[in-house]
Amino acid sequence: MTEHEATTASTVPASPWHTASYSAERGTCVEVAEGSTTGVRDTQNRELGALFFGAIEWQAFLDSARINS
Repeated sequence: MTEHEATTASTVPASPWHTASYSAERGTCVEVAEGSTTGVRDTQNRELGALFFGAIEWQAFLDSARINS
């Protein structure tokens, strides 16, 4: 089991949000903001907030997505 840290304003990525490269091709709308943490949100429902991942978790997700694509 891993420990989860609360996301605070200081850990929210300062970089601008951009549409994920595969979003348009697949008819989905996902935005990503990268920094010390990576934020992911639905462009059609931004008011619902975002999910934030640390570097290790984000890299594990990307590795898994590449293997399973």
